[in-house]
Amino acid sequence: MVWAMVLTLAVAPAVLFSLLAMAIPSGRPVPAWRLRLADRLERVALRLRHRHAMPPDPFLALRVQERLGAVANHVRTLEEDPTVYARAERIIASQLAYDELLAEACSLAGVEVQRHAKGDPAERFREEVELASRGWTW
Repeated sequence: MVWAMVLTLAVAPAVLFSLLAMAIPSGRPVPAWRLRLADRLERVALRLRHRHAMPPDPFLALRVQERLGAVANHVRTLEEDPTVYARAERIIASQLAYDELLAEACSLAGVEVQRHAKGDPAERFREEVELASRGWTW
């Protein structure tokens, strides 16, 4: 029993010292087994970490809604005023900006944005209806 205690007291500090010496960085390349062990430990740590989904920022949603309303009003005024220079180009550019804002709003609201041609009125209408069904107004 005494020999086991003496052996433990003699071996334990040596093992501890060698582990600490291995932790000190040196100029030598890192052994492959340590790299594999580090990769495995990192994978385990990723699995154990809690992933908390951040709730959407309500002020960002409000900002997008305000911008949607402003661009929609701009498109309406362009459509109503026949004397505007380069009216068609301005309407097209404003509608494309409106479509980009709709896509941003859809991503905030959790609406799937489908692939479509730029300026597709059917997709624009679908996105508007989906956003309105989720309580968005502009």
